[in-house]
Amino acid sequence: MTDLTALTLAEARDGLKKRSFSSLEITEAHLAAIEKARALNAFIAETPDVARAMAKASDARLGAGQGGPLEGVPLGIKDLFCTKGTQTTAGSRILKGFVPEYESTVTSQLWRDGAVMLGKLNLDEFAMGSSNETSAFGPVKSPWRRPGSNADLVPGGSSGGSAAAVAARLCLGATATDTGGSIRQPAAFTGTVGIKPTYGRCSRWGVVAFASSLDQAGPIARTVQDAAIMLRSMAGHDPKDTTSADIAVPDFEAAVSRGVKGLKIGIPKEYRVEGMPAEIERLWSEGAAWLRDAGAEIVEVSLPHTHYALPAYYIVAPAEASSNLARYDGVRYGLRVPGKDIVEMYEKTRAEGFGKEVRRRIMIGTYVLSAGYYDAYYVRAQKIRTLIKRDFEEVYAAGVDAILTPATPSAAFGLAEMSTASPVEMYLNDVFTVTVNMAGLPGISVPAGTDASGLPLGLQLIGRPFDEETLFAAAGIVEQAAGRVRLPDAWWA
Repeated sequence: MTDLTALTLAEARDGLKKRSFSSLEITEAHLAAIEKARALNAFIAETPDVARAMAKASDARLGAGQGGPLEGVPLGIKDLFCTKGTQTTAGSRILKGFVPEYESTVTSQLWRDGAVMLGKLNLDEFAMGSSNETSAFGPVKSPWRRPGSNADLVPGGSSGGSAAAVAARLCLGATATDTGGSIRQPAAFTGTVGIKPTYGRCSRWGVVAFASSLDQAGPIARTVQDAAIMLRSMAGHDPKDTTSADIAVPDFEAAVSRGVKGLKIGIPKEYRVEGMPAEIERLWSEGAAWLRDAGAEIVEVSLPHTHYALPAYYIVAPAEASSNLARYDGVRYGLRVPGKDIVEMYEKTRAEGFGKEVRRRIMIGTYVLSAGYYDAYYVRAQKIRTLIKRDFEEVYAAGVDAILTPATPSAAFGLAEMSTASPVEMYLNDVFTVTVNMAGLPGISVPAGTDASGLPLGLQLIGRPFDEETLFAAAGIVEQAAGRVRLPDAWWA
């Protein structure tokens, strides 16, 4: 029998329907792979008993000729999604031991469609980070290494556990979230596909909040088709989330093979940042040529307020985080550190419960929202956000269907390599991705090549609001032209 962990999600789905193998067999294969890969630290919690029970139920449905679109398919769940009866930590000590009594809308829809949960995946604490080094449960190691080197690399963040698990063949796909690039950057670092849908396409109900006006759930998978299959199950209107859009969910999978003939693809001149590596510039040009050869028209466009996106993002996001994280006080759930009175209990609980990066962002957010600084920082940042959104609207109004950019300014860097860098240097990893969140648009990262040392690099496509179909079509062309990434051998096993 073929190695069941080497299948794509689409191949597994089709094999299960044909009864070529059972859900329990493919689930056991992934559970065995997870056991051998604990050195990667991709999972915070493994749930083998839950997985086996779900797989057996899927086999019963498949045997009866029933079953949903993901029936029997084993997935990993980022530990930011609340899962009923299974610990949900957001990668933070302050939530260690928290077991929700409810299920997030996104995961409930995956279970509705027959998916199997293998466990909860590691992440940067409260999704705050670009390397998955801020987790209270330790950093995730990328399955990738530079040729001839044993040095560990980061998988990107915050959805580093999701990206690492998919790239290491520990699950067929994984849920993830993206507030400023946390799906697309780790996907680019690990040779996987990650899509951040339009804000409102997927419900945020039951997802631990970082910055409510920026957060959006999406999938990480090994192919564009797999990401499209997952997103169809994850998306949909949810009356429990007032920001959820009441818009029909199209057949994203059908769009993958649609092609780009007649489309207009924009190349934003402002994304040619100073000091961009030649290999990123070359890859970008190659991507444009692939789309042109497939029948698209390539045009230069201008997004003049791009330069202000990163500083504006790092005002808006921490401001919302400081508000959202005020609820973690040790009173109702999670960590509680005793004090002589309630104020000291609050202070000690939050000081011990939150890591360094989360404390930094809470303090920044509290500062920019404080009296005397609110207008100077937060209000101005929101005005810039409006201008960034308007830049995209003007480009799309001129007939552009999608925009092509690099996904990251470099390939993956070494674990602890940025430990002596300033926070701003780490934040620069998000330079190509934050505009998409600020404008509420969909963006996809697709593997497109490698750097000089053989590490994966990704290209990003940015679409019109609720036009993920065009992104899947264009990403399918890039994937076809670049060729499927050969994932790394299991050095960790």
